[in-house]
Amino acid sequence: MKMAPQYNIYLCGSIRGGRQDVQIYGKIAEKLKEYGTVLTPFVADPNVRDEEDLDDRAIFERDNGLMAQADVLVAEVTVPSLGVGMELGWALRDKRIPILCLYRPQNELSALVRGLADGNTNQVKDYKEEELDQIIEDFFNILAVKNVAESGDK
Repeated sequence: MKMAPQYNIYLCGSIRGGRQDVQIYGKIAEKLKEYGTVLTPFVADPNVRDEEDLDDRAIFERDNGLMAQADVLVAEVTVPSLGVGMELGWALRDKRIPILCLYRPQNELSALVRGLADGNTNQVKDYKEEELDQIIEDFFNILAVKNVAESGDK
């Protein structure tokens, strides 16, 4: 039986923009561990703001370095965050890695975020909390199929 690929996963969620969804970030992080290593577990840490001893430049360099290792990005985008927007830009333009954005419809999502969905490996999904596991499974199944197809092309 062939093992599913293990990914380096960059998880994004609001930190300075608001921490009201940190429990959801934790649920997402736990599910993502089934598919690989979560490079940014601190996003799901409820105490990350209290324990942060890095200055802004060090945070930028750390996150940029972690992004360089990422194979895939998963972002919870319900709470607006400039940092998450930058991370999406890095993943889309610089890394060109698959992206899954998760959004609980409350307000209108930015057109730039919603518009990155390409019907393939870049997805933006509206969800209810009980749907998270299935959405994440479906996303990684698409990546697995794509990886098998690409390995057959070589």
